Amino acid sequence: MFEFTSGLIAMGFLVAGLVFLRYWRRTRDGLFAAFAAAFALLSLNQTLLAFSRVPLEERSPLYLLRLAAFAIIIAAILAKNVSGPRR
Repeated sequence: MFEFTSGLIAMGFLVAGLVFLRYWRRTRDGLFAAFAAAFALLSLNQTLLAFSRVPLEERSPLYLLRLAAFAIIIAAILAKNVSGPRR
């Protein structure tokens, strides 16, 4: 059952990443590209967790993928706020 729900979660992350990728292709806004990359990393993280059967995911090196995804999101939001409004 764990593998099934992990697969569903990974698919949800991947679908969200593809939606953001579509918005990025339409607008060329870097924030959408960053969110697409972050959700792709989250999907990869969830997939690897399902196949590796790590007992405590917060103590595994796979946790660094999740950390990288959130760091990308934070950096993209900060970069968007620093750049100011576009005219």
